[in-house]
Amino acid sequence: MTDHGSFTPPGTLRFERLLPGPIETVWAYLVEPDLRAQWLAGGEMDLKPGGKGALIFRNGDLSGPDDLPSAKYAKEGHTEIHSVAEIVEVDPPRHLRFKWGEGNDEWSDVTFSLEEVGDRVRLVLVHTDVTQTEQQAGVLAGWHTHLNLLQSRLTGEAELPFWATLERMEAEYSTRYGLPI
Repeated sequence: MTDHGSFTPPGTLRFERLLPGPIETVWAYLVEPDLRAQWLAGGEMDLKPGGKGALIFRNGDLSGPDDLPSAKYAKEGHTEIHSVAEIVEVDPPRHLRFKWGEGNDEWSDVTFSLEEVGDRVRLVLVHTDVTQTEQQAGVLAGWHTHLNLLQSRLTGEAELPFWATLERMEAEYSTRYGLPI
């Protein structure tokens, strides 16, 4: 298994990670706002089909004081980014699917699937409808970096610098899949 995500045109991203269990702990990091904020984004979610939710990104809080964003991400480094979600499917503690939007008419679809593998948990993330070509390498890099943070939280290992990792992975995914940055 590789930590790298796969990309299938026109806009499907897939990641698989083997995380420490139990499955209930990994699930909590997906659905509890305070835990989710430690690796991805805070915000409440009404965990039922049709339920509404918010994803409030504070990426600047995910990095140490010496890890500063480049000019490209400078605005994101110091502000909150608000997205909206609508729950499509939920089956605790194994499956969460939601539509993700930026408050306009463009929605993508995010699915987290969890499976127990001994004392570990296989997390599969599939993000579809990421169709804006200029965003694909960044979204791949974003998920890669955020999943690294989740893994660090669950294992207690030292976290990689958020911004440096994001930008390195964006360049790597751009090269790997021929995507613009």
